[in-house]
Amino acid sequence: MSRILVTGAAGFIGSNFVRHLLRARSGAQIVGVDKLTYAGNLESLADCTEDARFRFVRCDICDADAMAPILGDGIEAIVNFAAESHVDRSILGAQEFVRTNVIGVQVLLDLARAHEVNRFLQVSTDEVYGSLGPSGKFTESTPVAPNSPYSASKTAADHLVHAYHHTFGMATLITRCSNNYGPYQFPEKLIPLFITNLLEKNKVPLYGDGMNVRDWIHVQDHCEAILTVLERGTPGQVYNIGGECEIPNIEIARRLLGHLDCDEDMIEYVTDRPGHDRRYAVDISKITKELGWRPRMNFDDGLAETVAWYLANRKWWQRIKTGEYQEYYEKQYGRGGVTVKPE
Repeated sequence: MSRILVTGAAGFIGSNFVRHLLRARSGAQIVGVDKLTYAGNLESLADCTEDARFRFVRCDICDADAMAPILGDGIEAIVNFAAESHVDRSILGAQEFVRTNVIGVQVLLDLARAHEVNRFLQVSTDEVYGSLGPSGKFTESTPVAPNSPYSASKTAADHLVHAYHHTFGMATLITRCSNNYGPYQFPEKLIPLFITNLLEKNKVPLYGDGMNVRDWIHVQDHCEAILTVLERGTPGQVYNIGGECEIPNIEIARRLLGHLDCDEDMIEYVTDRPGHDRRYAVDISKITKELGWRPRMNFDDGLAETVAWYLANRKWWQRIKTGEYQEYYEKQYGRGGVTVKPE
């Protein structure tokens, strides 16, 4: 697979995956697509756009007419990161989540089938499984039980992907990953929100009692796992991806306070999120046994590197918080609908 379409390429994990793919596969030709909504930041791809093997297209995956010529240009594989992904935003309004996360996937699947794309990888989430008690882990055979509009929309997309494999014989794959952290993460998510708030001398908002537990994985490990599944995964299968690193949110806050030399009075306990899942943890034995992948980044090292990245890239996140980052695309490529990076 030398010609790969990466949707949601200007998002957190998508931009890191494009960067990883350029490093790891010298023969890869990558087309990155992103609608550039609030969470899509073209500045996250600034270094990638200098590489002749990467081309960026501003496009909405729900727009079949606009997406068709992109897929018709010899695309051999699709990795779909494009999604609305913030749970709090889905609680405030679910319509855009259903549109992008469900209808968008259906559009991509139909186009992939029409253009005989060899592999279709849907990047999903462990949140489709719902909430765990104090013990046990999610396996690929755990029944899905989504508890937020966001996770419900991702579950629906997963079912579509499975159905297109079963009905049409498409070579589809699904990955379900635990919580990511690392460079270029939009600062509404927990770790970058806490880091950037503390750097601005603002308190960090912690839901409830802070004892909600998540399994954390560095985005680089996640990108390596996705590429492994794309190239060697069995079509029709689901692969869980996790960091084997369960930590309650209060402990994340305390470690970040330590990294930034702040006192615990910088934590502000706020009313818990409606329907807040208590614990997530994924069993990664399937991807480990079948494909030989395991996470490599130690959490303490990864967290220290992440803090250092946000310290060194203040302009990147400050422009997001002020909204200036949304001007970058127009300055670079002009205004309009589908706009392709000049060759």
